[in-house]
Amino acid sequence: MLRIIVALFLMLMCAVPAAAQQVTTRTWVDANGTTWTETTTTEWTTAGSERLVAAPSAASRTKGIARFGPFAVLDSGRAALVDETDTASPAAFQRMLRAFPGIRVLEMVDCPGTVDDTANLALGRMIRAHGLATAIPPGGSVRSGAVELFLAGAARHAAPDAEFAVHSWRDDDGREPGDFAATDPVNAAYTRYYREMGLSPRQAAAFYALTNSVAHDQVLVLHTGDIAPYAALDQSPL
Repeated sequence: MLRIIVALFLMLMCAVPAAAQQVTTRTWVDANGTTWTETTTTEWTTAGSERLVAAPSAASRTKGIARFGPFAVLDSGRAALVDETDTASPAAFQRMLRAFPGIRVLEMVDCPGTVDDTANLALGRMIRAHGLATAIPPGGSVRSGAVELFLAGAARHAAPDAEFAVHSWRDDDGREPGDFAATDPVNAAYTRYYREMGLSPRQAAAFYALTNSVAHDQVLVLHTGDIAPYAALDQSPL
């Protein structure tokens, strides 16, 4: 109870506009049966910082042998992304790989997106640099900023019924991609990222246009066949 009161006090003392702050609380039980509660307040200031499509999630309760931020380690070779990413996620990813250097596959069962696009793109580059494959199992759902992380896979595996949900980003001032010139650095950051993930210039531009074809407060649901023209997929099971 004291921890909850302190957390609420800090939230009131450090209050900022809702569009610029995300508070998350998670509870888990470690291998010794001890229950832990963690409350995290994340603030962001960069354009395109929030892209999150939340949904009731069973993945957030995924049990593993260890937990690092939004990542649950399933075994010595596999981890799962089970929560939204935030400012601290790249560091959590690094800690996970230091502790489990044999991880080669990142499973994506139910991934809502990100509250920090800048950190999310950095995380995607780290996934690619370490050569991890990304995999969406049958019934899997990858939404919003998590789609960028799926594209980061050195190999990308997606079940035929995998679901992808995309929409445009929105910055702290309420601006979306169409409020900037196509060549503006804030838009170029995404097409450059897609190019680094192996998409051709045409594919990168077309995919970015697709994600921005619906406003931030709407969602366009895609499936594996819709993604395949933009990014190479490996349909073979892992």
